[in-house]
Amino acid sequence: MMNENESKKYDCSRGCVVERDATGEVNCTYRQGCCKLEVYDWLAGVSQEQYKDYFEVRFKNTRKGIYRNESGQSIKTGDFVIVEAANGHDLGVVTLEGAVVARQMKCKKINPENFEFKKIYRKAKLFDMEKWQDAIAREHEVMIRSRQIAAELGLKMKIGDVEFQGDGTKAIFYYIADGRVDFRQLIKVFAEEFRIRIEMKQIGARQEAGLIGGLGVCGRELCCSNYISSFQSITTSAARCQDLSLNPQKLAGQCGKLKCCLNYETAAYMDAQSRIPKVSNPLEFEDGLAYLMKTDILKEVMYFSYDPTSLANLFPLDASDVREIIKMNRNGIKPESLKSDPEPYVPEFVTAVGDDSITRFDEARKKKKKRKPENRSGNDRRKGGNGKGRGDRRRDDAPKKQSEKKE
Repeated sequence: MMNENESKKYDCSRGCVVERDATGEVNCTYRQGCCKLEVYDWLAGVSQEQYKDYFEVRFKNTRKGIYRNESGQSIKTGDFVIVEAANGHDLGVVTLEGAVVARQMKCKKINPENFEFKKIYRKAKLFDMEKWQDAIAREHEVMIRSRQIAAELGLKMKIGDVEFQGDGTKAIFYYIADGRVDFRQLIKVFAEEFRIRIEMKQIGARQEAGLIGGLGVCGRELCCSNYISSFQSITTSAARCQDLSLNPQKLAGQCGKLKCCLNYETAAYMDAQSRIPKVSNPLEFEDGLAYLMKTDILKEVMYFSYDPTSLANLFPLDASDVREIIKMNRNGIKPESLKSDPEPYVPEFVTAVGDDSITRFDEARKKKKKRKPENRSGNDRRKGGNGKGRGDRRRDDAPKKQSEKKE
């Protein structure tokens, strides 16, 4: 008898659960939130008649598209459908329907009036699912063998993933290469080896990370596999604008390139920096010169100190106040002092958790109690004043035992 865990398979690359019943028949169900580039249907229940026949169909990993229903069947989210392909047909799962599909068209700049949508032929049947699962079972083996063939031919490329079409007659090979690769001979060898039609598709390092997936240093799912579909160029100027350390190991993501999240707050930092004055010389006060030590860009606060070599006593000033002091210094006017504030700013240590103290383990450690010295005089009085305690008796008995052994 087949175990329940053995009969159930979670295919996260396609967002579905595959089960086999007691008779061996395949039953596939859509698992929402399990696939990459997932879109939440926040317009569920909102009907728009002009978009009722448009659906988003998902395939493996990040490949998906918008199709038009011309089957005449009632289709809803979670249905497995047979769709039009360049050669033959493909099988995918419907992930979006209704008004939210119209929003996706707008994001992808698709005009439904002049765009040629591919068709949804019908719902998938049992023999379609069987053929689809047989093709999926070949993907890993074909990927390993294709890498061996590429290495034998001496091609400088890396095959990252293989995706079979739903009817099993075609396979897409996703590869990464630094330069242009002549894979004409490779396609011939693949066609003879695997007996299928071959399509080679070049992807970048960021797209490969999206296909593989994983977790970032923030603890969340990678942005490239979660929602980013178009990648923008990222430079170190984005990190420099945010006063981040220019350490390549900290700025690089799992793809080896600069993290996409560096661009998220760049516009906010640039806007805040436009309101912060540039301080090239120390500010002049009556009691001395004040040196700029650091700047909080988002709060628009600048910290000054009379000692340029120490961060112990820092005095915060708003960017607007610093601008006024610079104008006063240019006119030969010196303000009284930075020490007018009651207390200088002292940097505080904040733990990552926020509640735990860095010395919490030291405080929990109990101090060992010191052993109190024995009051020999008191013992002597209690024992009749012989002047010998336990330690003295042991020392007196030791030479007696040694003498007995010698005899």
